[in-house]
Amino acid sequence: MVIHFLNCFTCHARVPSHWHTGMLCLLIETNQGLVLVDTGLGQDDYVHRTGIMRVFQVVTIVPMNREEAAVRQIVRLGYKPEDVRHIVLTHMHFDHCGGLPDFPHARVHVHRREYEAFTGGPRCWADLAYVRRHIAHQPEFVLYDDTGESWLNFGAIRLPFEPEMWLVPLFGHTRGHCGIAIQTATGWLFHVGDAAPIDLAEYAPDWLVNFVLGPHAPRLREFGMAHPEVRMTTGHVWLDFFEGATPLLSPNRA
Repeated sequence: MVIHFLNCFTCHARVPSHWHTGMLCLLIETNQGLVLVDTGLGQDDYVHRTGIMRVFQVVTIVPMNREEAAVRQIVRLGYKPEDVRHIVLTHMHFDHCGGLPDFPHARVHVHRREYEAFTGGPRCWADLAYVRRHIAHQPEFVLYDDTGESWLNFGAIRLPFEPEMWLVPLFGHTRGHCGIAIQTATGWLFHVGDAAPIDLAEYAPDWLVNFVLGPHAPRLREFGMAHPEVRMTTGHVWLDFFEGATPLLSPNRA
């Protein structure tokens, strides 16, 4: 079984102009078919831009390359769209779940708090990045609540897949934001989504990181230093990350 790294949303900062980033999605071969962690933009988003995308394009430079849609990349890897049987979401912002309609038969796994934030009325600025049409096809949702279990001292919820996967609540960026921990042949991969800055580095003052991404960045940095054996990734990474990224093997291929 293999874990692929996909860039499903290229975005460049206007200032500083050398900040070029991509949105990291994970495609995982499991005992239940392909699992996609986050989707990036969907094919329809390139044809009918959402309001939040139009705002985004004012403050950033987005190439809007339709070939970055997860469904197109998956076909280029030799799979069929229907091979994606499950989608696990860190959260439901437009750039993380816009591709849901491209996989209409996939079950969508997400924390209950995130689903309720998405389907309820806006209560904070972060809710403005939800786009209701992304679930207009009425996908089958699998909702998760806290269970009292833990993964490496983080409260966590076991997902029903092999290789072993955990949903790790990291609320703050959105009301139900979660990270995903995945067992690989060489150790754990901990994808923290938008709970921390790019590569967990400090490119902004703490107050700004806390306001935009939530309160977890300091703990995640400490965790990374205490657990060098755990590979950590964030939702948005420098674009050159994908140039050197090679697929990971899960334990049963070790």
